[in-house]
Amino acid sequence: MSWEQDAKEIAEKRAMARELGGAESVERHHAKGRLTVRERIDGVLDPESFREIGAGAGGAERDEDGTLTGFSPANFVLGFGKIGGRLCIVGGEDFTLKGGSPNEAGLRKSVYTEELACQYKVPLIRVHEGGGGSVAGAGPKSKTVGNPVFTPPRFQSVARALKTVPVASAALGPVAGLPASRLVGSHFSVMTRESQVMVAGPAVVARALSREVTKEELGGPDIHAKNGVVDNLVEDEAEAFAEIRRFLSYLPQNIHELPPTAGPADDRDRQAEELLTIIPEDRRKVYDMRQLMGHVLDPGSFFEMGRKFGPGLITGLARLNGLPVGVFSNDCFHYAGSMTAAAAQKVTKLIRLCEQFHLPIVTFVDEPGFMIGQDAEKAATIRYGTEAVLVASDCTVPWATVLVKKNFGVASAAHYGPGAYVLVWPSAEMGAVPAEGGVAVAFGREIAAAADPDARRRELEEAMFAQQGPVARAESFAMHELIDPRETRPALCDWSERVQPLLSQHLPS
Repeated sequence: MSWEQDAKEIAEKRAMARELGGAESVERHHAKGRLTVRERIDGVLDPESFREIGAGAGGAERDEDGTLTGFSPANFVLGFGKIGGRLCIVGGEDFTLKGGSPNEAGLRKSVYTEELACQYKVPLIRVHEGGGGSVAGAGPKSKTVGNPVFTPPRFQSVARALKTVPVASAALGPVAGLPASRLVGSHFSVMTRESQVMVAGPAVVARALSREVTKEELGGPDIHAKNGVVDNLVEDEAEAFAEIRRFLSYLPQNIHELPPTAGPADDRDRQAEELLTIIPEDRRKVYDMRQLMGHVLDPGSFFEMGRKFGPGLITGLARLNGLPVGVFSNDCFHYAGSMTAAAAQKVTKLIRLCEQFHLPIVTFVDEPGFMIGQDAEKAATIRYGTEAVLVASDCTVPWATVLVKKNFGVASAAHYGPGAYVLVWPSAEMGAVPAEGGVAVAFGREIAAAADPDARRRELEEAMFAQQGPVARAESFAMHELIDPRETRPALCDWSERVQPLLSQHLPS
């Protein structure tokens, strides 16, 4: 007896599955400038590393003799692969079949992605384009309705994956419903200029709210890059794949491992002369914090996340003498670097990411405090800001704080984890409130009664500036070191070497 006919059918079904929704549907998809799910998987993974799971899953059609006459594959492609030589799970909807709205086999495979990632304890990558459930799939085909009452919640595995392994997702076209929830249920998410992310599409919105809107108006990139739904916005799919690969390069395979270190990319003792003059003596002038960090961190290693969301603070991942670290700092070009509600949420997310995956944290401080005013109060700044402060205060990974300029108010506490190694520049100012605001509150009547109110205000402010400098605090051992700004990189590299052996103590038992 030979199994040749069975082997032939297996090969035929695999070949049909590789055709996705068929040549015509694929051609229409390409005409929109978008890749198919299989092309996306090949684009994000190391070459030739994809090993598919469930290639033969789908709906088969047979004649009376049981011979295969047609096959509609699962419209979700799933499998193992490698990124940078490290194993991962990758999956995504096939938009060429039913617009990515899951068929029966597709839904089962999509739900299985998180289970596989948790089972093998490897990172999970999702490449999304598609919608959620469709009423077109409903009908009297089955005698049973719904899932058994004992079925585990569908999102249980999504939550478990987020607690166990790095999860990165990309929106590469219209993404709605279940895929949209999965997109944001990630540690890192990115969307292209040609994508949209929605709870429901225009037709549903028109029917429910009697409002005609386009996909772009509902959930285009200019909306979601600014509201924090996604971390980063890129021009095209190739750039999205590169960002996912880079994000994962800083992280371990799972919470039971340490992040991968790299060989030194630069002189650990480099002292950039530019740091001596980068902070203007005129307190009212701004400077480029990203440029400052570039003189300290390993060259080209800073990977920023969430630039358009809460722009008063800068967050991302980087390397310091080859050690992956989380980094955040203030950007004085936006709200003088004040912590808005959005910025606080962004900082909280970064701290939690670092705590979960054992990355030390480095922060460069120029913090004037929480954002004030009516809009700030409406945005619940004090609630989200306090959450950032509390998350920082409860953090257990090693922490280094470089105070370069302002350090005021409750918000400044978000920059200091327990046991933080504190380095301070001569340009630092610190206190309960900035001099201008403190003088206005404490000496308002005296200023108003003065013969020359402006002159008296300046005199009082100058006196308070003198009290807020770092020298007396350094002499009182209220910091680890008051340093020449050029010494920042060598000092932090020394710190990174000291804390690296401590990271293994941070692993879960």
